[in-house]
Amino acid sequence: MSLPRPLVLLLLLPFAAYSLWVLETVGYVGLLKAHLHPAGIQVFTDLVLMGVLVMVWMWRDAQASGRTVWPYLLLTLTLGSIGALLYLLLAPATSANAPRRAPVHG
Repeated sequence: MSLPRPLVLLLLLPFAAYSLWVLETVGYVGLLKAHLHPAGIQVFTDLVLMGVLVMVWMWRDAQASGRTVWPYLLLTLTLGSIGALLYLLLAPATSANAPRRAPVHG
């Protein structure tokens, strides 16, 4: 998967600023308390499942492209999609998520 860097920045910067403001305001405990009803538990569970899927994708992409994935996994575990967005933003052009060309046989 490849997204244009300006789009990743457009997603990352305001979301990171808002997320950090929320963490500063209510903390992790406040975020968890907001999900202590059935609908909140469903949303929280869905976000955890999506986070796990993204981390599996990052792990496989990093193996295929020779990138170090641990910092992004830790960021994803602690800050959610900010870690995944940084992984996309900082991907080298030769990453496994870059468009692939068919091999030339000759």
